[in-house]
Amino acid sequence: MIGFFRSMFQSRIGLIVTLGFVALIALAFASSDIAGTGFGGVAGGDRAATVGKTTIGTAELNQTVSSAFNRTREEDPTLTMQRFIAQGAIDEVLDSMIDRYAIAEFGRAHGLVASDALVGSEIVKIPAFQGPDGRFSEAAYRQVLAQQRLDDKSVRADLAQGLIAKQMLVPAAFGANAPTTLALRYAQLSRERRKGEIALIPSSAFAPTAAPGEAALADFFKANRAAYTLPERRTLRFATFGEEAIKNRRGPTEAEIARAYEADKAKYSASETRTVTQVIVPTEAAARALAAEVSGGKALDAAARAKGLLPSQAAVTRAQLAAQSSGAVADAVFKASRGALAPPTKGALGWHVARVDGITLKPAQSLADVRGEIVAQLDAKLRRDALSDLTAGVEEQFDGGGNLGDAARELGLTLTTSAPLTADGQVFGQPSQTAPPELARVLQTAFLMDRENQSQLAEIEPGQTFLVFDVAQITPSAPPPLAQIRARVAADWAKAQGAIRARAAADKALAALAKGGTMDAALTGAGATTATRQAIDLGRQELVQQARRVPPPLALLFSMAERTAKKLEAPGREGWYVIRLADIEPGKVEPGDPALPALTRELGQLAGREYADQLRTALRREIGSEKNAAAVRAVRSRLTGGN
Repeated sequence: MIGFFRSMFQSRIGLIVTLGFVALIALAFASSDIAGTGFGGVAGGDRAATVGKTTIGTAELNQTVSSAFNRTREEDPTLTMQRFIAQGAIDEVLDSMIDRYAIAEFGRAHGLVASDALVGSEIVKIPAFQGPDGRFSEAAYRQVLAQQRLDDKSVRADLAQGLIAKQMLVPAAFGANAPTTLALRYAQLSRERRKGEIALIPSSAFAPTAAPGEAALADFFKANRAAYTLPERRTLRFATFGEEAIKNRRGPTEAEIARAYEADKAKYSASETRTVTQVIVPTEAAARALAAEVSGGKALDAAARAKGLLPSQAAVTRAQLAAQSSGAVADAVFKASRGALAPPTKGALGWHVARVDGITLKPAQSLADVRGEIVAQLDAKLRRDALSDLTAGVEEQFDGGGNLGDAARELGLTLTTSAPLTADGQVFGQPSQTAPPELARVLQTAFLMDRENQSQLAEIEPGQTFLVFDVAQITPSAPPPLAQIRARVAADWAKAQGAIRARAAADKALAALAKGGTMDAALTGAGATTATRQAIDLGRQELVQQARRVPPPLALLFSMAERTAKKLEAPGREGWYVIRLADIEPGKVEPGDPALPALTRELGQLAGREYADQLRTALRREIGSEKNAAAVRAVRSRLTGGN
């Protein structure tokens, strides 16, 4: 049900926004702006679906599915669009879009609105739009919109739809309650114990030993192409370089050295720094009284702290002290001798009582004295500037269609060609090997390129190391030719045939069990003498504690009626399970059990979500919707590369 709330609010936006919804509902913006996609005129027309008076265009559906694919691919880099579509993505996305439009249209028809002010208040809450100070930043907002190819109007429209949906669904879900008797029954269910048997009839026991015919093998391969589809692979050519690639680099000239010295002449002139301990008091009388105590032999720190004052110490120049306090304070301090107390002097914050703890004199430095330092600074700047000019030239060359090989020769670089890589950075066919570390920052970019031989420049270490690269070869995601994997496909064909016969044996065993036979007799009669069996005597709580993911046969056992038997296919066509539930021992829970209140609240929340789900279904029925199957097929074909 939580998945329902998330998918229901999918939209064109591609930003995830939290609206609060009493911590219940999250609005997910599913894709980028559809303007200018150029997607239209497909078979079946431009209408993917109609919701009341609203039309969902094929362009919008195409972009929403593409955005959903891109977000999912961030978690699974090897995911292909073909596999994504095969998992039912188009139907899920279109259904969620229909629900979203139906809720918004119903809400508007009955006077539910989201004002511009309310929408604006939600925009400023979105973390992606906040600046370094944690507040809404117009610049950040515009930058994110530009990156996502969005416009302000689309963002506000989608937020308004979400806010209308909030007004519709939250009241339906909020405050739902479940009766205590229901909680008691669920508590008893959680503590029940079940006994039975699980047998696995292996496909291998029924697999044919004869090799399949060419036609049968080809048909099987065609029907199961997805199982043999290899991920997209890309081979990259690349080389790294730094300042060593700079040719004819010059050093600083005498004129440049002289100008740098003159520009920083104040830095090299003679200076005096004094370490000063001072106390600031509010009145002249208090300052003179404190100075008198210190002159009488009392330590400045002790005298100040006795009056609740806190001394401070710092090393300052005359200019720094004047800026911090006043010119008069600076003059008084810099006239005093080492260890002496300067006369109390008024500053910006009060009267200063200051003691000179130390004096550091720095003599003036001539150009000859600091030449080495200046040359090193200028040389570093010249290297940076030369490297910046070099990389700018490379970028300009690539922007103009320049070739990677030509650029490498000009830079004196040797290109390296990587092994075929998958989008997750693995070397194809070598699970223990990964892409070279210098490619880590550009791999995602490389997999976004739409064709081969597009030269690119990337920065590896800011201002120091750069990478030039291109995609030398793109191998699309597809199954290999049948001839290359013939043995594997033949083995899978045999397993599939065995699975069909194992299912027939499972059906025969179920028929025998339905007549009251034992598991042994049923398996023997079905010809499944190689079946493995396991006796089950397990409590529901033990089941949950044993594993994070409950095995499917056990999950089925704990959902069956007493004294019944069912079959279940094993993963990977490994065979068929025959599950027999012999006995259910009900759990014992007293009405006053302390676990009941929490369970009652949890069931109430589930009931509220179900109410919202039912309302969503009713609204969709009330508004009315119709899908254009031909247009949806056209979108599917376009996304998967069909004609």
